[in-house]
Amino acid sequence: MCRSPTRRSSAAVDARWRGPKLPAVAIFKAYDIRGVFPDELDAAAAYRIGRATARFLGNGPIVVGRDTRTSSPELFGEIVRGVGDEGVDVIDLGLVATPMLYFAVDQLAGAGGIMITASHNPGRYNGFKICRENAIPIGEASGLKQIESIASALADGEAAASQRGAVRSVDVTEGYVDHALAVGSGRPRLRVAIDGGNGMAAAGLVPLLGRLDLEVEALYLEPDCTFPNHEADPLKVENLRDVVDAVKRTGAAFGVAFDGDADRAVFVDDQGEPISSDLITGLLARYQLRKHGGGRVLYDLRSSRATAEEIESAGGEAEMCRVGHSFVKARMREVGAIFAGELSGHFYFRFSPTLVADDGIAAFVALLDVLDSEGRPLSELVAPLRRYSASGEINRRVDKIEPVLAAIEAEHADAPEISHLDGLYVRYDSWWFNLRPSNTEPVLRLNLEADTQEQMEKERDALLERIGGENP
Repeated sequence: MCRSPTRRSSAAVDARWRGPKLPAVAIFKAYDIRGVFPDELDAAAAYRIGRATARFLGNGPIVVGRDTRTSSPELFGEIVRGVGDEGVDVIDLGLVATPMLYFAVDQLAGAGGIMITASHNPGRYNGFKICRENAIPIGEASGLKQIESIASALADGEAAASQRGAVRSVDVTEGYVDHALAVGSGRPRLRVAIDGGNGMAAAGLVPLLGRLDLEVEALYLEPDCTFPNHEADPLKVENLRDVVDAVKRTGAAFGVAFDGDADRAVFVDDQGEPISSDLITGLLARYQLRKHGGGRVLYDLRSSRATAEEIESAGGEAEMCRVGHSFVKARMREVGAIFAGELSGHFYFRFSPTLVADDGIAAFVALLDVLDSEGRPLSELVAPLRRYSASGEINRRVDKIEPVLAAIEAEHADAPEISHLDGLYVRYDSWWFNLRPSNTEPVLRLNLEADTQEQMEKERDALLERIGGENP
């Protein structure tokens, strides 16, 4: 566990408040605010962002949670001070995982929420994930730019509201555990391997495990902002090595690895093979459809065709969607979808009529439900879904992205399906590809799938040659 830094005096913080408005570096990203502390994101910026968020939301209370990074207490103090100076109340959750904040915003009727975390980034980073009522995300296209503008425009030393907002502490742990357990009805007795990545998963997971009849091989559940064992990013294969070894060593039914704030989870089968999250989406969808009595399920456009086929074979309506949690959640609300999944390991549940949220811990519970219902090994359940060959996501740095996309689209003008839902999506009868520009850098991301490994490699190599560029 990291120690908190020495709290800076209010005079020192106030002096910086009268200084530069926001850092020159771009800390406002597509879905959140993030940067290295204190060079890119500091206490003065946090104060401005707190005031700007309160002003943008217009009322309160605003629910605030944080992870264990050394900078989190200082950023928390300035966020709360900024919100309070706008006359808006704060509900302090203390140390929580991001899904716990989403639950709390909905359950406690918050006007919005701020989670202080940099998720899977190294310990020197920190940031804020911001949402409005019912945990509706605030991203670049849904309010984050306005918050940035408000924060930048605040006058130096601007007076606080005549009546300062109050702060109260609330422990939502017990309610959150009930909430997460509700996504599945099964309670199997299994051996599982769990890698917390020294992130915040333990805040919700440890009390939840006390309610389940599991034998647990626990790895790195103690939060430690130095991430001494490996990065808290389960999308990187090297960060799954320990949980893979644990599954093989103990004969576990499966393994799971969480990211730093536990809104993502990646699974490993009983043979120690990592499972692509699009296939987990298809697998979980079958049982969520059964639980809800049918419905619509969303999957991001990088997903295998097997995902949509699995949804439809279970009687559901499969719909392709854009990449990114703000887009997925908005579309789920718009069409009443019951479940969604992304290749990145985000799994989205319709917890209630008002709450749609991504939750890695709930995904863990949902997979237990699948295994309890089937009574068969996970590797056996996943095997039929591994029927196509995928390239995985390949990044290429390209100086001029738009001309490259236009030229490739023209070369595939005869394809049966072309879409611009998110970048360029081209589909043929036996293969498809998606080229999607990065939100933050001159990079194209290629995902491609074909009926056979041979065809996948052929089409992949041809496209990479056409794209040119270099590894970022």
